[in-house]
Amino acid sequence: MYRLRLNRLRQHQNCFSLSWRFCLPLTATLFLVWSYAAVAQDLSNSGFNELKRLLDTLWVVFTAFLVFFMNAGFGMLETGFCRQKNAVNILSKNLIVFALATVAYSISGFALMFSDGGYFNPVLGTQGFFFSGRENDYNSVFSSLDWANVPLNAKFFFQLAFAGTAATIVSGAVAERIKFLAFFIFSILLVGVSYPITGHWVWGGGWLQTKIGFYDFAGSTVVHSVGGWAALMGAILIGPRLGKYRNGQSFALPGHNLSMSTLGCLILWLGWFGFNPGSTMAADPMAITHIILTTNMAAATGAMAAMLTSWWYFGKPDLSMIVNGILAGLVAITAACAFVSLGSSVVIGLIAGTIVVFSVELFDRWKIDDPVGAISVHLVCGIWGTLAVGLFSEGIGSIYSQGPEKGLFFGGGFNQLIAQLCGILTIGIFTAAFSLVAWSTIKIVLGSLRVEPEKELRGLDLSEHALRAYSDFVLQQDGEIFRE
Repeated sequence: MYRLRLNRLRQHQNCFSLSWRFCLPLTATLFLVWSYAAVAQDLSNSGFNELKRLLDTLWVVFTAFLVFFMNAGFGMLETGFCRQKNAVNILSKNLIVFALATVAYSISGFALMFSDGGYFNPVLGTQGFFFSGRENDYNSVFSSLDWANVPLNAKFFFQLAFAGTAATIVSGAVAERIKFLAFFIFSILLVGVSYPITGHWVWGGGWLQTKIGFYDFAGSTVVHSVGGWAALMGAILIGPRLGKYRNGQSFALPGHNLSMSTLGCLILWLGWFGFNPGSTMAADPMAITHIILTTNMAAATGAMAAMLTSWWYFGKPDLSMIVNGILAGLVAITAACAFVSLGSSVVIGLIAGTIVVFSVELFDRWKIDDPVGAISVHLVCGIWGTLAVGLFSEGIGSIYSQGPEKGLFFGGGFNQLIAQLCGILTIGIFTAAFSLVAWSTIKIVLGSLRVEPEKELRGLDLSEHALRAYSDFVLQQDGEIFRE
């Protein structure tokens, strides 16, 4: 009797289990169908635009977070490429720079770059300082951004992440000898004044965009070359590190942690999938996926070209060159990522990965000391990538809804190439001149851009911050051993 009741109980349990397994999917399916019908009904009325706006906003904010996280990549990359006695200093600069950018861009940068300028509009914006003048998203003084169907706050944060990147580029080129305060002041001037003015010319409805037809989709020139020009002027004025050049020869000052630099490179590679595709400012599946592929391909071919070139030129495949080759490909494709085919991105990356190796060597011969290769990666390859638009562009509407004319290699003649060259030269001249004046003024005010020789030899970690990055470790600095 007991076994009979047990068997019946088990039969009831099995029936309940089968019923549950059948009913749960059925219930979920009915719920989804009902939800879809409700959403479809809503969309058929007025909800479609709001849903699209929501998805576009989520996309822009997500990619802005990726670009923000690139600050970690720059911090790891630069710190690893430099000596251990300066690690705290470099990390401090890369950490504080986004805070500085946030304040400077909120006060003046965003206004100069994107606001309406009236008579001065071809050159700079004249309204919206302190992020004001935004009654609502559709009636503000930032009309140059009206094409993007996301809240103005999202547009601001995305552009802020870009502005912070431009300032971060400078940090690596002047590393291991600059005064912390000098970098602090210059970063504010760059993000608050120089970067937004030239950015207005291209992205804010300025003269390069409207009169010349210059195109830079995500910032090979607007962001990277601007940071590169500022870095070049700083590296020239501040001079090389002590011990770098002796008796006419260049001596290597190896970085202390290539594992850290490699991690930084991978973080930057990831961040670029926000940098370039996020510039669509819309969750457009075709445009986003195309840009992702061209961006990734240029990075991959840049890495291969740099590895092979350094292997041939130096006799060994240099890891630091592979890292810079990846970044060179990413910088180069940034201007053209939405306007070129996947095949063209291969060529753009290969050329970028090759020229970055020779560029690093050339600046070293000129005794322009750049510890991390920032000038070669961001300035030289930024110029190449901007010119590539005039060579490889597929033409308006072929890949993206708006864009440049066909490039020279696709039957478009020299028109677009000349427009690109005009933009490179004018932005380069302005940024170099502004940076020269800014660096020189800071030098006069502070007495010097660089720390005293004895402090540089001891390390900026102790002289500028009174900290060590690796406490309780044995440290070897310039042939001497220090122990905590």
